[in-house]
Amino acid sequence: MTDQKEFKAFVVEETESGFVGSIQQKKTTDLPQNDIVVKVRYSSLNYKDALSASGNKGVTRSYPHTPGIDAVGTVVSSKSDKFKINDQVIVTSYDLGMNTAGGFGQYISVPAEWVVSLPAEMSMKEAMILGTAGLTAAISVFQLIKSVKPEDGKIAVSGATGGVGSLAVAILAKLGYQVSAISGKTTEKGFLAELGATEILNRSDFSDVQKRPIAKAQFAGAIDTVGGDILVNIIKSTQAMGVVTCCGNVASAELPLTVYPFILRGISLVGIDSQNLPAHCRQGAWDKLASEWKPEILIDVFNEITLAELNENISQMLQGKLKGRTIIDLGSE
Repeated sequence: MTDQKEFKAFVVEETESGFVGSIQQKKTTDLPQNDIVVKVRYSSLNYKDALSASGNKGVTRSYPHTPGIDAVGTVVSSKSDKFKINDQVIVTSYDLGMNTAGGFGQYISVPAEWVVSLPAEMSMKEAMILGTAGLTAAISVFQLIKSVKPEDGKIAVSGATGGVGSLAVAILAKLGYQVSAISGKTTEKGFLAELGATEILNRSDFSDVQKRPIAKAQFAGAIDTVGGDILVNIIKSTQAMGVVTCCGNVASAELPLTVYPFILRGISLVGIDSQNLPAHCRQGAWDKLASEWKPEILIDVFNEITLAELNENISQMLQGKLKGRTIIDLGSE
């Protein structure tokens, strides 16, 4: 990008009193030298962003830093034959917002292979309501429905009021599956029912590991977003030849489990990695999300904020108080 531009960004700095985020003026010349420069219209708030903003060195190694693992906007500079100026594009995951300045700034500079085209049927706002959470949910659903059909039985979704969980519930419901939403937020039954859940189960019923290696079969499959004991109990409660996907570890990264559910019931546990998914697979997932997989109530499952409101929302996310999706409007700054 030849013309230097000033822009606003949410920057996290390490201070004597801890990690502090503030809105600062930056220049496009401060960005890394990459193939594509995008003027960001919207970003979204993810748990990984909250960890980066609070100084988690497992996510972000050095500070000052601008988080934001999701971004959608317009190409303003391109060294790639795949994208031209004024193309509308989506950038999610890879190293964006982790150790590369992310979507909480009004401009980003990224390698061309990180970029996918915004589908014609999808608005920029819709893209960020979905974001990495929607992409992860879509990959999880794809892995599940390869083997499990709606007539096979109920599908459990843990962390059902969170970003990935809520979108997984909505996509599965649209595809005709009976969804058992697992959540600790007892006040959100109406929200989960609106998403399409046919059954709402209390998280506490899945939080204590049963001593028996296998439990009564309840589910034909599951999408787990939290890990730990909840994932263990879901696996134990999955029927023969069922499929369980796993994409998170907010409850725990440990999996105290025997091999019996796998060798006696033939259950498959599929790990979901949306961070390093190849671009052609991403484009296919976004095309699905823009068309037959787009949740009917997509526009109702988000909260829109500005950069100035990020600190408060990051704090709420770390306390588990947010539901659905939170998007950041950078065009209003």
